[in-house]
Amino acid sequence: MNTKIINLGIVAHVDAGKTTLTEQLLYRSGEVRKKGNVDEGTAQTDYLSIERERGISVKSSSVRILRGDKQINIIDTPGHVDFIGEVERSLTILDCAILVISAVEGIQAQTELLLEALRQTKTPTILFINKIDRVGSDVEHILQELKTQYQANVIQFQEPINQGTRECEVKTKDYLDQQFLEDIVLSISESEQDLLEKYLSGQAFTHNELVEAIKNAIQNAQLMPVLCASASLGVGIEELLNFITDYTEGHQGSNTEELSAIVYKIEHDKTMGKIAHVRMFGGSIKNRDSIYIPSLDKSQKVTQIRRVFGEKYTDIGEVGAGDVAALCGLSSIQIGDVIGTRGTWNDYKLAVPLLKVQVLPENEGELAGLLSALRELCDEDPLLDMEYISEEKEIQIKITGTIQLEIISALLKERYNLTVSFSPPSVIYKETPTKIGEGFEAYTMPKPCWAIVKLLIEPGKPGSGIEYSSTVSNNDIFLRYQNHVKTSVFETLKQGLYGWEVTDLKVTLIYGEHHIMHTHPMDFFLATPMAVMNGLVNTGTTLLEPMITMKINAQEEFLGKIIGDLVQMRGEFEAPVIRGSSFQVEAHLPVATSLEYPIKLAMLTSGRAVISSRFAGFSPCPLELGATTKRRGVDPLDRAKWILSKRNAL
Repeated sequence: MNTKIINLGIVAHVDAGKTTLTEQLLYRSGEVRKKGNVDEGTAQTDYLSIERERGISVKSSSVRILRGDKQINIIDTPGHVDFIGEVERSLTILDCAILVISAVEGIQAQTELLLEALRQTKTPTILFINKIDRVGSDVEHILQELKTQYQANVIQFQEPINQGTRECEVKTKDYLDQQFLEDIVLSISESEQDLLEKYLSGQAFTHNELVEAIKNAIQNAQLMPVLCASASLGVGIEELLNFITDYTEGHQGSNTEELSAIVYKIEHDKTMGKIAHVRMFGGSIKNRDSIYIPSLDKSQKVTQIRRVFGEKYTDIGEVGAGDVAALCGLSSIQIGDVIGTRGTWNDYKLAVPLLKVQVLPENEGELAGLLSALRELCDEDPLLDMEYISEEKEIQIKITGTIQLEIISALLKERYNLTVSFSPPSVIYKETPTKIGEGFEAYTMPKPCWAIVKLLIEPGKPGSGIEYSSTVSNNDIFLRYQNHVKTSVFETLKQGLYGWEVTDLKVTLIYGEHHIMHTHPMDFFLATPMAVMNGLVNTGTTLLEPMITMKINAQEEFLGKIIGDLVQMRGEFEAPVIRGSSFQVEAHLPVATSLEYPIKLAMLTSGRAVISSRFAGFSPCPLELGATTKRRGVDPLDRAKWILSKRNAL
């Protein structure tokens, strides 16, 4: 039997029931004899001590089930917004996703974010409305919201019976039902014109034709089927397994194709060192194979290939196209690295660290050990982006939320026996050029040296990042030196005039010179930062502050006070929507002013208000309302000191 492989991601807002669903799928498919329980700390995919203690997922984890002719690799991802980087990395490898929505809480901030990401990446998605046993369950309201507010092309394949009680059941709709059949045909008509024409003309089509048409629409991300269930009671799980088996497709790659894989997760093992979790898009890898990694421009040897099941693993010796596995022996590899050639996967940015903190060792003698430990943690989560300022003996990391600090502290203690504390979080601002300008540097003294650089700096569109190009020929600056210029531009833009990263700009190398006799290989590394900073002085920079969209649901009695708070926080918002004795308001707020507001709101409303937020980009901010940060290292604008420092003459 030819086994088809499906990499199935389970994603959701925190507490929607992802891990409980994963446990039910494992149990119902016969992979485990006893269901694990999140509250009891026995879930297969929550195996870290901190996950079991807190009852939340902080790392993505994979397990496998076999169903019919299909091998389904389940990727269980964290739901808490602080760990959305794990979700972002997992999206790259999925053939299909289950987006779990709580039937009571409905579409929450993280649900909305994930729904948009799955649509943008065209990932085939099953919408799974969970917790239909809970009081307040309202499947119909969620369906209407998906259709009207989110313009999602959804079809309800099941309906709940005895909703809101522990006697709940699910009933799968019948294709013989005329209204259901018509809804399906109309929903998939864009891609299935033949089926629509047959239906409208009264011609018969077979059950298999209909199923194939639905499969195609799901596979092409043109239709999102909606199922409902109670994962905690096991209601609707068998129906979900049948639906996955009947209506989803896996990767059709071949082991004979050119090797193509991506690293989506890194772990560390005391015995084997760095372990790279990969998704195979083509070709195969065997134990002892030497594989080429383009980002390193070298090959490394695989010493072991593991099939991972939660915290357990099996040495499988070989992994083929479409599958996921963990590779040992690749000591230099990083998350996001391609193995072989790049495949047809999508990159989608979900996670943006908005805060930075200083990490403080319990005693100074542990500084070296702490740096080493944090480098390993940064391998596992590149968004931490650790920076060590040697002059100050200061370690800084970036975070997406304060719960992350508890996890980092626990991991450092458990894995490395290191006790740390953290400075209060500070908001990460950015800078962008205010106008067009040029930056110039002629580094020609004291000889031997020669590097002349002229850059054009232009403001870019919001969210465009950094664009770099060159109009200079190899005759004026050798291409190897131009590569030095490019590298230095990106490195220098990590700190602008106010100390923040500079973004949303276009930098063009428009003129320059090397000297056949006097140019030293390091000269352009020295000259370029001075040209960049000179250019930023000429363009000026505008401070950018991170913004969030915050939704608040609270009792009407608190309306006046909450609106006053939003105004004080420099919030922008539409008129609140009143529903009975409560209201909902959505506001656009600076992160800096709203950081502590969830705590304040909980105190104001005695915990009765519901608040959710999501990142909403960066916006210009007057300098007096924002913040600057101290420069790390020598400032290239201090020309004499910069040259001396780079020539090791300080």
